[in-house]
Amino acid sequence: MFYVSIFFQYMAQYMKTKLQYRADLLVEFISDLMSQAVNLVFLLVVFGHTTLLHGWTREEILFIYGFFLVPYAVFGAFFNIWDFNERYIVRGEMDRVLTRPVHSLFQIILERMELESLLGGVTGMIIMVYAGARLHLSLHWYDIFMFILLVLGGALIYAGVFVSLATISFWADARTSIIPMMYNISNYGRYPIDIYHRIIRYILTWILPFAFVGVYPASYFLGKKEWYGYAFFTPIMGMIFFTIAILLWNAGVKRYRGAGN
Repeated sequence: MFYVSIFFQYMAQYMKTKLQYRADLLVEFISDLMSQAVNLVFLLVVFGHTTLLHGWTREEILFIYGFFLVPYAVFGAFFNIWDFNERYIVRGEMDRVLTRPVHSLFQIILERMELESLLGGVTGMIIMVYAGARLHLSLHWYDIFMFILLVLGGALIYAGVFVSLATISFWADARTSIIPMMYNISNYGRYPIDIYHRIIRYILTWILPFAFVGVYPASYFLGKKEWYGYAFFTPIMGMIFFTIAILLWNAGVKRYRGAGN
């Protein structure tokens, strides 16, 4: 309950800060919307020249893209740690974090959260509703619970991968650019996995499992039974990768010696 109380206190302060600069909040929202629109237009342009992409229709890929946006929005709202090395290691702010009686990763997550990113999830659900209506998908009462479970699993996969990458800074405190590069690679999860070479498919499934964020869980709702096993494995993969990230983080914190000359 202590951590829950801390979470809501941070959230209250965050909302007060954002509401002081409403214009900035609006600009951020428009910027995110335009970024999603560019990706959406790209898909529409591709299907302007073909009706199928490796057996996938336009609406099916739109549905995958829409689903991908939801766990990605949750991840972006609470795990905005792409500048962890620069801010907390190079500038020494990790010292400040470690003086407080709360787990260091939990603090950093709360300090860096961007709740406006959750609006991307709303966009994703709108795209899913549109594509699902065009595909005449039929859902069951328990699918809402499956949706929540798969979204959380996908968000934990993203969090696990990027927190693990952030822990590299504890061992190599020089400025690095691997996390921005990984953000670009992560976008491959928004497309059907079978359009890639088998080596890429293996990497996106078992090494950098971004396919579990988009195509695999979305396949459950699309009725792609050949991918059901992977879809149901999404929450497990999320727990595995996030647990690994926590273990790496704790080991890195023990090694951390503080800022200094």
